[in-house]
Amino acid sequence: MSPERADAVVVGGRCAGSATAIALARAGRHVVVLDRVAFPADTISTHLLWPSGVAELQALGALDRVRTLGAPPLRHALAGGSGHTVRARFPAIDGVDHALCVRRAGLDAALLATAREVGADARERARVTGLVREGGRVTGVRWEDDVGEERELHAPLVIGADGRRSTVARLVGAEAPLRSRRSGRACFYAYWRDADPGWRDVAAQWRVGSELGTAFPCDGGLVLVLLQPSGERAEEFRSDLEGTYRASVAAIPDLAERLRGSELASKVRSATGIESYFRRAAGAGWALAGDAGHFKDPVTAQGIRDALRYGRLLGDTAAPLLDDPVRLDGALRAWARRRELECLEVYQWTDRLARAEPMTPLEVELYRRAARDERLASEFLDVFCRVRLPSRLLTVRRLVSLAAGALRRGHGGSRLAVARAIRGEAAIALADLRERRAVRSAPHPGLAAPEREPSRGPMQDQGPRWTRERDHAVSPRY
Repeated sequence: MSPERADAVVVGGRCAGSATAIALARAGRHVVVLDRVAFPADTISTHLLWPSGVAELQALGALDRVRTLGAPPLRHALAGGSGHTVRARFPAIDGVDHALCVRRAGLDAALLATAREVGADARERARVTGLVREGGRVTGVRWEDDVGEERELHAPLVIGADGRRSTVARLVGAEAPLRSRRSGRACFYAYWRDADPGWRDVAAQWRVGSELGTAFPCDGGLVLVLLQPSGERAEEFRSDLEGTYRASVAAIPDLAERLRGSELASKVRSATGIESYFRRAAGAGWALAGDAGHFKDPVTAQGIRDALRYGRLLGDTAAPLLDDPVRLDGALRAWARRRELECLEVYQWTDRLARAEPMTPLEVELYRRAARDERLASEFLDVFCRVRLPSRLLTVRRLVSLAAGALRRGHGGSRLAVARAIRGEAAIALADLRERRAVRSAPHPGLAAPEREPSRGPMQDQGPRWTRERDHAVSPRY
């Protein structure tokens, strides 16, 4: 068969792929999405969308469709640990003041339906088997349809949005990461039939020792209960998955109390051997969106939001340049660098939370103060919502104050043990700062900077600063 032609091919139709396809199709481009599964289809996920992620659904035009799935708006957040409980309301971002926890089968199907609605050609049970190249550029894909017939599809841009085990990343030689960090945690989750309506608007997390458990109400009258124990316990879970999962829930007293009267309603799913990374994410005629190019441990639940946001930005960046290969390649590299610069600090912060260790003396003191200070609790939540960088929460002045408080109260044992723990945290913070400076000072790989996107309401994605209506604080949006 003679090759088909399109303006862009997106390999993978879940969050990142659909977001990219929506942006391209809205710009009038003929975009074809290829995915090896038929939707709706489940996938391993932490599910949670902070308000910044829900705002991305809104920007894509998919929020109303997602809301019909029935996930309750989560307007409050709770974090408990070491005898302290931090509570806060979510900030409003582009008019969205709540989080959502949506099961992935419904979420991904809703996003793909939105892509089709705006003109994307989405093909299911379509497996990509190879790339087409011409003069050193990627110029299309070879793929098999649902009856095993191989076809060719040519386009000036091929986008891999096909997850951590990306076929496109492997085929372009970008599978090995530029930087990576092994998580100290594993991930086990299941759905419970929620028995307590009083918790249906609260996203909650508790830490006990090195154990971490969450309860996120989701669609279908269910609550997602996700555990992230030390990766060293993975073998224990493998020997008796459900039994160990139930025992681990019971070992977190506040989580067990939250679930009192609730019944386990699904099998337990797992992810082990987790590694966070940045890959080389752009080249001549190709780019890697979502987890294909960058992945963070699920402990901070940032993956879906970043897949939507940077998929959308990729589509907006590429759409006007598809007929100019030189400018397109430069813009793709500039887009990849933007994602790296904006995500690097939260990648480092996530890695620190993924160490599967008891709370540090500084964390205990931070929880103690945030439990008593509404403004500090809001700033703490802003970091998860991606409207405040971790370094803007944990400034040098605040770190010194937290360290003094931890030493005074003896969090974690003797003053000597606390001092040693603080020194260790300071060394990690200094190493992370050096890494950020090295990345920022590296030569810019782009030949053309991505165009600024238009204003989307009270918050403007036109640079690194925005104004939040709640307290008029100027903070980074990333």
